Amino acid sequence: MSDWLISLEGTAAGHAAALWLAMAAAFLHAVFGALQKGRHDPWLSRGAIDASYGLMAAPFALFVVPWPEPHMWPIFACAWAIHVVYKILQATAYTKGSYTVVYPVVRGTGPLFAVIGAWLLFGELFTPVQWLGVAILLTGIFGLAAYNLVFLETARDTLHLALGLAVVTGLFVALYTTWDAYGIRATGDPFTFLAWFFMIDGLAMPPVAYLRWRNMAYRPAPGPLLARGVIGGLVAFGSFGAVMLATRLDKVGEAAVLRETSTVFAALIGWLVLKETVGPRRIALMALIAAGAVVVEMGGGRA
Repeated sequence: MSDWLISLEGTAAGHAAALWLAMAAAFLHAVFGALQKGRHDPWLSRGAIDASYGLMAAPFALFVVPWPEPHMWPIFACAWAIHVVYKILQATAYTKGSYTVVYPVVRGTGPLFAVIGAWLLFGELFTPVQWLGVAILLTGIFGLAAYNLVFLETARDTLHLALGLAVVTGLFVALYTTWDAYGIRATGDPFTFLAWFFMIDGLAMPPVAYLRWRNMAYRPAPGPLLARGVIGGLVAFGSFGAVMLATRLDKVGEAAVLRETSTVFAALIGWLVLKETVGPRRIALMALIAAGAVVVEMGGGRA
């Protein structure tokens, strides 16, 4: 399968595959965010998820895929550090604001800086039409944030802090997107990067989550939390794995922008599952996000 994927790099079929991978990642990332923010404390959810996907990835990393080349170890070390900071920031933001407040700002800040990073690191360029699409998409995402800032009535005392944390978290989204794209392109087998990344990335948050759980006055039952972790681990494989494969097959910037249609899915999940309020103004802003993503895709100048 690795040879087949590598054969698609830079081809029209590879571009089409990258499009569908990025869209799948968008939906799954919204599901992942809801799992972390939902019923349990975000720190505990993240620890359970990371432990699950780390343990599930370990047999594949150690016994199935080729071992990483020597030059990959510093790349893995940097990726691990970036993701640890990102996860700490995201969990903190989720403790200060609601899902539909934090998530749009995180995902809106990310693609703009990811496009800039892809230009600096990979020499990727967007057409003027694609930049228009980015502007439309960001208008919708930050419009959601502005709407929340003006009209949201819950958790007003921590709203500004939540939004500030969300912006910084978005910067780290851009950083890990471009760095991980560099990493998956630096190894011969893309599944080597994915398997080893998940195994290594699963080491940091479980101890943090356990210490937090142990010090709680009212500890949640571990069974449902662990079950959520297993589900979240499987979703993480699909979400992160899909977007990383998309960045190997085609442009990093386009994959980063298309993935941010996850904000649309996130608002729907927040409304239908988490029972957070979504009115007609939010629906209109979500439509802008989707329209921006379509413009980015259609403005790429491909036959």
